[in-house]
Amino acid sequence: MRSAADSERRGAVTRPRYLDDVDQRLIEALQKNGREPFRRIAAEVGVSEATIRARYGRLCEDNILQVTAVTNPLGLGFEAQAMVGIRTAGAPEPVADEIAGWDEAGYVVITAGQFDILVELVCADRRQLLDLTNRVRALDGVVSTESFLYLELWKQLYDWGARAKDGRRPVTV
Repeated sequence: MRSAADSERRGAVTRPRYLDDVDQRLIEALQKNGREPFRRIAAEVGVSEATIRARYGRLCEDNILQVTAVTNPLGLGFEAQAMVGIRTAGAPEPVADEIAGWDEAGYVVITAGQFDILVELVCADRRQLLDLTNRVRALDGVVSTESFLYLELWKQLYDWGARAKDGRRPVTV
């Protein structure tokens, strides 16, 4: 069972819950500008600033929203960034749990298809990337890996909003 600290370190990985129009518009405003004043968002949405503050707090507490600076690791001097596909012999969850605890792994997903797990690694240099890849290969249950070294970050956006393209909201579980 995962602890609250594990969930916090893993980021927003919980199932969706019902989001009303106020929640959705707050998320969309912050995706456009994470420094947008709550007062301005409240005026655009047509609710009080206190409502926006409360909704923001709840969305953050529920691991639905996290406002952070998004950077280009290659532009910051990290010389090696890669997506690593991992095949496991058994259930992928124990391997994913282990790697999710590594600082260098910013993205860990269990997938269907050719790979059981995809991991994005951000490293100071290729030597560190090799060391981490070897660390992955040494984990119990790992059968094979395939690394996709990033040459340049061409597009990275987090502005898809809170609604599906057809306007539907996520189904509540």
